[in-house]
Amino acid sequence: MNPSSDLIWLRRSGIAEGLSFLILLGIAMPLKYLAGQPQAVRIVGSLHGALFIIYAVMVLIAARNHKWPAKEIGLGLLAAFLPFGPFWFDRRLRTQY
Repeated sequence: MNPSSDLIWLRRSGIAEGLSFLILLGIAMPLKYLAGQPQAVRIVGSLHGALFIIYAVMVLIAARNHKWPAKEIGLGLLAAFLPFGPFWFDRRLRTQY
C-alpha cells in the first residue's frame, strides 16, 4: 500500500467508524431501550464492529509505514473508543501528515 494512500484509507475508515459509533449511540441504542427494537443495535452494532476492526488495522498499517511513535499509535487506537475521537484524530492527521 502506498504511504500516502494508507493515510487516505485511514481517514476514510475513521470517519466511517466515527459515524457508525454515533449512530449506534444516538439512534440504535434509544431504539432498543425506548422503542423495544433490539434489531437496530444488532445491525448497527455489527457494522460498527467491522468498521472498528478496519480502522484499528489501518492505524497499525499507517503507523508501520510512517514510523509513528507509540504515543501516536495509542492516540489513534484510543480515538476509536471515544464518540468523537476518530474525527479529532482525523484533524490531527490532516495537520501533521
